[in-house]
Amino acid sequence: MDINFLFTIIILIMSVVIHEVSHGYSAYLMGDSTAKNAGRLTLNPLAHLDFMGSLVVPVLAYLSAGFMFGWAKPVPYNPYNLKNQKHGDAIVALAGPASNLLVALIFGLLIRFDVFVDVVNLTSAIQMIVIINLVLAIFNLIPIPPLDGSKVLFSFLPYKYMELRQNLERYSLFLMLFVIFFLWKLLFPLLAFLFVVITGVNLI
Repeated sequence: MDINFLFTIIILIMSVVIHEVSHGYSAYLMGDSTAKNAGRLTLNPLAHLDFMGSLVVPVLAYLSAGFMFGWAKPVPYNPYNLKNQKHGDAIVALAGPASNLLVALIFGLLIRFDVFVDVVNLTSAIQMIVIINLVLAIFNLIPIPPLDGSKVLFSFLPYKYMELRQNLERYSLFLMLFVIFFLWKLLFPLLAFLFVVITGVNLI
C-alpha cells in the first residue's frame, strides 16, 4: 500500500481515539467512571478500534471517493452518574470535537509559524493531521444521531420536542448516508476557512 495512505490511516485512528478518550475523560471528571472501569481511558488504539469503522470503511472511502472517513467504538458512559444532569450530556458530547479542534490548532500553529519549513514531507504530514481533525470536529457537530451534535441539540430542546428526537433517531442511518454522500461537500468551504484561519495556508 502507498505510504501516504498508511500514514493517513494512522492519523485517522489516533484522531478518533483521542476523540473517544475525551468523551470518556470528560464523563469521568463529572463523576462517571464507566469508561475508566471498561479500560477505555487509554490512548492504546487496540482498546478503541472498531473493525468496520476504523479499518474497512476508511479503506473503502479512500479507494472509492478519495477521502478518509471512519470512527472508533463509542466510549460508554452513564449519563445518570454525571454531576451536571441538565447539560452533562452536551458537555461529554462536545469534548470529542473539542479535542479534535485542539489537535488541529496545535499542529496548525506549527505550520503557521514555519516550525518545519525546511522539512517538506513533514509539513505535508502535519497538514493532513490538521485536515483530518477538522473533518472529525465538523462532521461530529452535525446535529443528527448518533453524532455528538445531536446530543448537544437534544440537551437544549424542550421536552415537548421529544417526538422530533425520536424521529431523528429512527431515521438516523438514512440521515447519516444523506450527509456523507450529499451534504458533506457543502461543508467543505467551512473546512477550508478553518484551515486557513489556523495555518495561514490555503487548502488546495
